[in-house]
Amino acid sequence: MAAKTQASRFFNRELSWIAFNRRVLEEAKRPEKPLLERLKFLTIVSANFDEFYMVRMASLKRQVRAGNYTTCPSHMSPQSQLDACSRESKEIMSEQYRCLHEEILPGLAEQGLIYKDSYNQLSTDQKNYARTFFENQVFPLLTPVRVNKDAPSIPGANLRLQVAFLVVPASDSLLITEEEKGEHLAIVQVPQSLERICFLPDKEGQRTFILLESLLVQYGHTLFPGYEIKEHLVFRTTRDADFGVDETRDEDFVEAMEQVLTGREKSTAVRLNVGSTSTRLQELLQKSLSLDSTEVYDTPEPLELTSLMSLTFINGYDKLKFEGWSPMEPRGLPEDAPLWQTLRERDILLHHPFESFNPVIRMVEEAATDTAVLAIKMTLYRTSGNSPIVRALETAAHNGKQVTVLVELKARFDEQRNISWADRLEQAGVIVVYGIAQIKVHAKALLVIRQETTGICRYLHMATGNYNDKTAKLYTDMGLMTSREDLCYEAGLFFNAITGYSAIPSLNKLIMAPQGMKLRILELIDREAEKSIPENPGKIIAKFNSLADVDVIEALYRASSKGVEIELNIRGICMLVPGVKGQSENIRVTSIIDRYLEHTRAFYFKNGGDEELYLSSADWMPRNLERRVELLFPIEDPDLKERVKRSLTLCVDDRVQSYALESNGTYPRVKDSKGKGISSQRTRYELSRDTPTKRTPINQREFSVRRKPPLS
Repeated sequence: MAAKTQASRFFNRELSWIAFNRRVLEEAKRPEKPLLERLKFLTIVSANFDEFYMVRMASLKRQVRAGNYTTCPSHMSPQSQLDACSRESKEIMSEQYRCLHEEILPGLAEQGLIYKDSYNQLSTDQKNYARTFFENQVFPLLTPVRVNKDAPSIPGANLRLQVAFLVVPASDSLLITEEEKGEHLAIVQVPQSLERICFLPDKEGQRTFILLESLLVQYGHTLFPGYEIKEHLVFRTTRDADFGVDETRDEDFVEAMEQVLTGREKSTAVRLNVGSTSTRLQELLQKSLSLDSTEVYDTPEPLELTSLMSLTFINGYDKLKFEGWSPMEPRGLPEDAPLWQTLRERDILLHHPFESFNPVIRMVEEAATDTAVLAIKMTLYRTSGNSPIVRALETAAHNGKQVTVLVELKARFDEQRNISWADRLEQAGVIVVYGIAQIKVHAKALLVIRQETTGICRYLHMATGNYNDKTAKLYTDMGLMTSREDLCYEAGLFFNAITGYSAIPSLNKLIMAPQGMKLRILELIDREAEKSIPENPGKIIAKFNSLADVDVIEALYRASSKGVEIELNIRGICMLVPGVKGQSENIRVTSIIDRYLEHTRAFYFKNGGDEELYLSSADWMPRNLERRVELLFPIEDPDLKERVKRSLTLCVDDRVQSYALESNGTYPRVKDSKGKGISSQRTRYELSRDTPTKRTPINQREFSVRRKPPLS
């Protein structure tokens, strides 16, 4: 439950996020869903908590250590938040494992997918296979690390499974010196280079598997000749990842970022997950990591669930998965005509993953080989491991195009990948900008400049999601492709500001954070309140991932008090308290948890009948509106406006996969009493198969743009 005191106007940010993860767990518990899809939701719960502890819990713990007693908008101190989050997350984890062991694993076994949590459960043939596999594939990769038992220093290994062994000399050992007598502690890391899931021989129609750490425990004695294993413990440490690069090191920013990545492996521990086989080893690890008992999580087997996601991809179990939805190619975008020709005639709205991401890839690939294309400008925040977009940018540079790419190195947990991409692009001749000092560039924009018979023409793509062909199949996002001169011109000004020394431009169509976006959002909300009358009430529909900006929430409260009907579809964090008389009785908050991760940021304002619709890269959070470079852009084509509005309406009307936030902080599932409610994702997919296709001046300043220093 999101914490709220009687005097508070805001839910607690951290507990609101935990409430989101509870909704993900609720999807795993739904018996009508296919078993492997339920397992997928369980693994997502674990992955979400990993990041939450590395970032949010680590930040709270740091505040407590620093003696910070300042309360958040929900009137909770850092310590009270830390305690409440720990209690809530342990409760969720307990229910998560109950669901796994009582429902999902038994159900999978009935379908022939059998998990063995103990070596002793294996048949003779399976034991022989497991022993051979361990000797040939696993043993060569293992490296026992000797640790001082009396003052143990645990190897870094953030989030990696490890096994601690307490060993003593064997009674028949002849090689043990006097110094080697007594108990000794060694730690062995479960190798990440191997699949954690080990499938064993079985009869036809069945697939039995055991996990790598079970084999390591069973055959661990082979690592310690001359010793006997007295106790063992499987464990996993979560470490603080909420610290950034030294922004003062402009002369060697890439090296500074690489040091941050190294530091994460050795940073302060914030959580210890342990099996229940050795209380003594648990106490040793806890003391070494300077953790108190509330930060130790006694975890059932399997200790880590995220890698079980790979089970959802195995062949032969389609009946245990959702039916496949193939992305549609957008109508009105013929493949046998150049993309530029279509965009000169009309704007194209893309709705992923219901519609394919291919047009975006195609835009870069066509630009890379088109002799008329002179330049390509692009932002990259997160992209895939084998990105076709990056390959196309390399091709473009090799073909003599001027290619400029801003690669955001501060994209948390994608830093190493982005450093690698940036290096590859530079080697290909691309002009690479390594982000902007002090703030992240989170905007999604691609601009192509082409020489045509009529002169220079520009083509633009802007989106709510990343240029990542993999997540474009898993996240709902929208993008606009256009050749409109006003948008393309302002996009050119935007790129000049983030890649050079241009002052932040004054824009009319595009709204840019951190300078103008928050002010514009507040103006749009206040304008809706001013135009709202009982006979014609105002209306706002907003869809995004998180709502945590206090000023925006207060503006929504003011609009509600003026009779504005406000529908908020928020996937995750929501600090706004809906349904309070005199404050928010006209505000309804819903959250969709379904097969795709809801990621679109889209906004509708009735505006007295002159409707306005916008897409954006930004959530309504202080970090997005005040500390990031973001873009908010209008959808003005009448047909495309109607498509965005229809999508928003479908989301707030969802009666199958939706949860509604109540004023007490709970999220009960929206009831479909007649069994005829819509699933917005299914309806959006079905529609994709049939779709035709005065502002206050911003303060002027310059961004400090990062480039790699020249070789000395």
